[in-house]
Amino acid sequence: MRKSFDPTTMLSHITVDKVGVEERVARFQTRSIKSESKLQGLKMVLNMIDLTTLEGKDTPGKVQQMCYKAQHLHDVHPGLPCVAAVCVYPSMVGTAKKALSNSSVKIASVSTAFPSGQSTREIKISDTKFAADEGADEIDMVISRGKFLAGEHSFVFDEIAAIKEACGKARLKVILETGELSTLDNVRLASDIAIHAGADFIKTSTGKIQPAATMQVTYTMLMAIKDYFDKTGIMVGMKPAGGISTSKLALHNLVMVKEVLGNAWLSNDWFRFGASSLANDVLMQIIKTETGLYQSTDYFSID
Repeated sequence: MRKSFDPTTMLSHITVDKVGVEERVARFQTRSIKSESKLQGLKMVLNMIDLTTLEGKDTPGKVQQMCYKAQHLHDVHPGLPCVAAVCVYPSMVGTAKKALSNSSVKIASVSTAFPSGQSTREIKISDTKFAADEGADEIDMVISRGKFLAGEHSFVFDEIAAIKEACGKARLKVILETGELSTLDNVRLASDIAIHAGADFIKTSTGKIQPAATMQVTYTMLMAIKDYFDKTGIMVGMKPAGGISTSKLALHNLVMVKEVLGNAWLSNDWFRFGASSLANDVLMQIIKTETGLYQSTDYFSID
């Protein structure tokens, strides 16, 4: 259980050293990774990806195809891990559940009037309960950015806590939509509010707004997780989403997670990538590392 929390009084003193963050992130990006460690890291990245389809034109067929890919990333190359989860709208959870019935792949569903968050709390709770009742293992909610930016931090805290209760047994990922928060100070404050309100994960973005998962934003959120863990011993997960499309950038993120939070977070129980387009690049790099040859993109399914 999270401790009671008053964001209006407890976090007013927290500020982020933007220059310090930039310098620290730059060091993570200069780390060299040996071939053996690179291959291990690439397979770890693959196992941390949430394949996602969140479009108005989504159909059961498209969701079924994505679920098949989640379980069969590249059948001609045996021994690859599967992805962590698929992420769909609440109306498609039932379809995904049937398609993944014999799989370890989790089912995540967005809720709370994704991506804008502009709806009533009653509708957001109903949205969440429907997804959970349909069989979602995880709920990805969006915070009310308008309320946050207007300084109504207690409203945001209470809403997250209400959605956490509505999740039942499903784990809650709280999307901050950092591209709309403007400053790293705001990112840190929103992270702390989400964590104290009951988030199992904090997540950068919906993927609909740019900039999304910059390393500077992710680092700021990781530090919020670290500070909370140091005080309470409670682990909270992290999910950068949007803009991570290359293996190189994904590996830089893993280095950052390892150095900030430690090895305990290097599993898909505690770290995810929300980047469907990343999967094919990781697959290509794994095959290149193991065989010395690149395969054409024609050998990989289109996301």
